[in-house]
Amino acid sequence: MNIKTIGTTVAIVGLLAVAAPSFAQTGAATSTAVTTASKISCVGAAVHTREQSLDAAMTTFTNAESAAYSARAAALQTAYSQSTLTAVKAGVKTAWSTFSASIKSARKAWQTARNNAWTTYRTAAVACKAPAGTGDGVNTGSDVSGN
Repeated sequence: MNIKTIGTTVAIVGLLAVAAPSFAQTGAATSTAVTTASKISCVGAAVHTREQSLDAAMTTFTNAESAAYSARAAALQTAYSQSTLTAVKAGVKTAWSTFSASIKSARKAWQTARNNAWTTYRTAAVACKAPAGTGDGVNTGSDVSGN
């Protein structure tokens, strides 16, 4: 080997020694970014599942409340078609009592479904091990309470 070849070889080895840690860090950073992205994606899937559960529960809740109002309207119509005051009062009392029980049941079912959806989400989100602040669990109180 001549001096020129040795000098070029030393220069290349020197550059590799300087650049190798940089390449290693870039690889680690890319690996960390991919891992973080998959963890965030995991939380996104948990949020999606929660939202589907909440949507289904809200549909059930609103259908139950709508049915309660329809049943009350029909029961009151029947009550006011009676010919005696005693029969009207009994029919009205039954209509409102049944309505109240139906509404209470619908609200309880909604609250249970809502709480279950959020609990399942929290468990899944923790299992994702995503960076702090990734989830939206602080917004739990924004859901309709059903009260």
